[in-house]
Amino acid sequence: MQEYTRAQLALRNGQDRDEIWVAYKGEIYDVTKSRLWRKGQHYEHWAGQDLTEELKDAPHTEFVFDKFSVVGILKK
Repeated sequence: MQEYTRAQLALRNGQDRDEIWVAYKGEIYDVTKSRLWRKGQHYEHWAGQDLTEELKDAPHTEFVFDKFSVVGILKK
């Protein structure tokens, strides 16, 4: 699986490029097709970022990512 830096992930924010990606627990998910992530924003969350810490306050569990494809690994 390809590794991406935080800078590379940040470019997949739905504004700089067409891809809309988010990271969670070291994995990068493609949320481009989700109607909830249009234009790279989902409520107060922005695409192109690691959302691991932010998910603690979300009204859903981490299983929300099960419906999305893993496209890479976030480089440490």
